[in-house]
Amino acid sequence: MLVYQDILTGDELLSDSFSYKELFNGVLWEVEGKWVVKGAVDVDIGANPSAEGGEDEEGVDDQSVKVVDIVDTFRLQEQPAFDKKQFVSHIKKYIKLLTPKLEGEKADEFKKNIEPATKFLLSKLGDFQFFVGESMGDDSALVLAYYKDGATDPTFLYFSHGLKEIKC
Repeated sequence: MLVYQDILTGDELLSDSFSYKELFNGVLWEVEGKWVVKGAVDVDIGANPSAEGGEDEEGVDDQSVKVVDIVDTFRLQEQPAFDKKQFVSHIKKYIKLLTPKLEGEKADEFKKNIEPATKFLLSKLGDFQFFVGESMGDDSALVLAYYKDGATDPTFLYFSHGLKEIKC
């Protein structure tokens, strides 16, 4: 299995169990998330409590909760929404921190394609939920989520150059 970590913080943000589509010559990865129900698993073990004198037996108080699989799996932390000025400021800082960590062609590819990707993100800024890894570092990569074309499940966007592939 491959896990993708934030180069700047080491937070796990994604794994190869989620397929992605490249956007803007690979600067962004688009990943489909799913709402899933977590907890409250009803297990029928075949016992009949009434036949065993256990009619008044206390049950377990199971609570089920709906979560987004990617957010839950990688313990992503939601952040307050950014306005345009805050977002541009964050992206500039992120580019400045990330670029020295990229090598050769990757750095050139990133510099060449980050501007159109950023313009795309700015055009959808009001639609996004913002997430960072569980360490919630100030220099963390942003993970952006939105509901594409009226979908019921969220779509996530990752800055692919800010991810480091780790074999588990």
